[in-house]
Amino acid sequence: MLGIGHFWAFLAVVVVLIAVPGPSVVFVVGRGVALGRRAALATAVGNNGGVLIQAVLVAFGLGTVVAQSIVVFSVLKLAGALYLVYLGVQTWRHRGELAVTDVQQPSANVRRIVRQGFVVGVSNPKGFLIFSAVLPQFVNRSAGQVTLQLLILGIVCAAVALVSDSAWGLLAGTARGWFRGSPRRLSAIGTASGAVMVGLGVRLALTGNDV
Repeated sequence: MLGIGHFWAFLAVVVVLIAVPGPSVVFVVGRGVALGRRAALATAVGNNGGVLIQAVLVAFGLGTVVAQSIVVFSVLKLAGALYLVYLGVQTWRHRGELAVTDVQQPSANVRRIVRQGFVVGVSNPKGFLIFSAVLPQFVNRSAGQVTLQLLILGIVCAAVALVSDSAWGLLAGTARGWFRGSPRRLSAIGTASGAVMVGLGVRLALTGNDV
């Protein structure tokens, strides 16, 4: 099985990689500031659920297909980019409704936010590239059961990312309290959050397939 030395080395690399805020953190923070802590946590759960699915697919070899096929990569990338742009536009359109607190959000809305986060997470092909490049380096091939080792590493990576994203989301949701005191501030935050998501979508669409 996975050697303890390989595991701790992997964990150190993962923590360093995740400690640097990336697009997923920006996405979670934007949702947290606009919609509150509950929405931020729901976004983090959904997003990293999508990341976990990517890790599973990489463990079973499908990540290589995405990484090596320009067509598959491009289709997945554009789908994720368009969905981010859609979410950004929707956030901007409904910026006047952000006075509803995260406590008042019905469970149906929370489930919808989880689904949205999942779609964003699973449709970002960069995750496939990163997993395909990083996970195999820490597999102890002489111990066998390579697929199981890859699954364990992927689960650990998704768990660390979930903790990190949730922490960022809680901080952002807490900061929302200041904005909640003014409808004008909340409207401005809605506009900014929408712009951030549109920007992330455009960035994803324009980036290449390098890690």
